[in-house]
Amino acid sequence: MKAYDIRGVVPDELDEDTAEVVGRTLAELTRPVDGGTHPGVIVGRDARVSSPALAAALARGVGAAGVDVLDLGLASTDLVYFASGTLERPAAVVTASHNPGRYNGVKMCRAGAVPIGWETGLADVAAALDSPDVPPAAGVAGSVTRVEVMADYVRYLHGLVPLDGVRPLRVVVDAGNGMAGLTVPPVLRDTPVTVDGLYLELDGTFPHHEANPLDPSTLVDLQHRVRTTGADLGLAFDGDADRCFVVDERGHLVTPSAITALIAERELRRHPGATIIHNLISSRAVAEVITENGGVPVRTRVGHSFIKATMAETGAVFGGEHSGHFYFADFFNADSGLLAALHVLAALGATSPGTVLSELVGRYERYARSGEVNSTVADPSAVLAAAEEEYGRRPGARLDHLDGLTVAADDWWFNLRASNTEPLLRLNVEATDDGTMVAVRDEVLAFVAAHAAGARERS
Repeated sequence: MKAYDIRGVVPDELDEDTAEVVGRTLAELTRPVDGGTHPGVIVGRDARVSSPALAAALARGVGAAGVDVLDLGLASTDLVYFASGTLERPAAVVTASHNPGRYNGVKMCRAGAVPIGWETGLADVAAALDSPDVPPAAGVAGSVTRVEVMADYVRYLHGLVPLDGVRPLRVVVDAGNGMAGLTVPPVLRDTPVTVDGLYLELDGTFPHHEANPLDPSTLVDLQHRVRTTGADLGLAFDGDADRCFVVDERGHLVTPSAITALIAERELRRHPGATIIHNLISSRAVAEVITENGGVPVRTRVGHSFIKATMAETGAVFGGEHSGHFYFADFFNADSGLLAALHVLAALGATSPGTVLSELVGRYERYARSGEVNSTVADPSAVLAAAEEEYGRRPGARLDHLDGLTVAADDWWFNLRASNTEPLLRLNVEATDDGTMVAVRDEVLAFVAAHAAGARERS
């Protein structure tokens, strides 16, 4: 159980019995408070080998509570959010996102794609899974009805980011055999964008590489194809297609912070003075670009439930995470990798012929970054406390605890935070130049290693 979804190895950590309890609990959680008729629960699934059985079990749980199921069948996570938003029903999608094929999971939301996190329902699911008591089935089981929303989804995305009138572009799309193979072809069909597809076939065993663009090794095929074909850019999606990574015409990764800044600039042209959300490991350049364009930057914790909650609280029009998740107020405050990709295509397509993506995004790439570096630590909280004590003594250092420990100076900052699911500390460093970044990165990593070793010796 994570802070914002359910994830585990099948069947050791997640099986059909578990999925059925999840479905039953979701149905109960989302009953109308006024005692009215439940509108039904939308259920979708990715292409993993275990997903059909788990989705069927989840639907059985919903039905056992006397609640109807609207079955989307195969669906990307953002397609499920779209269905939840437009049909105004709670939803669940069986997916493990970017994890390897042996994993699976469930992401859930309330009607209108309102996220369900630990404090808004997942704790109830955890309690139900731990309880030996099985509630009696409803007198009348809910029905299952197949629904199709793809055509409406395509029209909706084109209404948000039209590609009419942009110059012709050639794009390589690596779906990693995940759900972007379902959604990208219909969305980019009949547009000025020519798609060169890599691994668009749905295959939950992920035979070519994991559908995890956070891992640089999974981008190698995409980068090679872009360079050898002279494509304008490349797009890589994770397994459930809710995140998107971009490579430029040279095959170089465009940082998600740069994509956040680009989309923020576009959204602020439509919504002058609006609030834009960015998580705390995004580049400083993001807040700078937002401010330069008259917007209000708001910094938040890492994780989609936190971003979405902050967007709802502040009325933000857009939010971006450095992990490749991008959130849109006009997409029910939900994240969509494909909608972010459309913004990039529209921005490049509006430039004069000959303009390349690296030129377009270069002005957003202002700082040197380490990327996320993980250290195995038995007691992350003890190491974080030691780091706070050490860096709190440094002249000019500014500390905050929005998510883990962030230490900032005028020309560098780092964030050190614990993983929700593993004994890891995650480090991100940014500085004004490569030399400073490397020095700060190596110093913090050495500090973490020394204190982790000391903790092991004391135990």
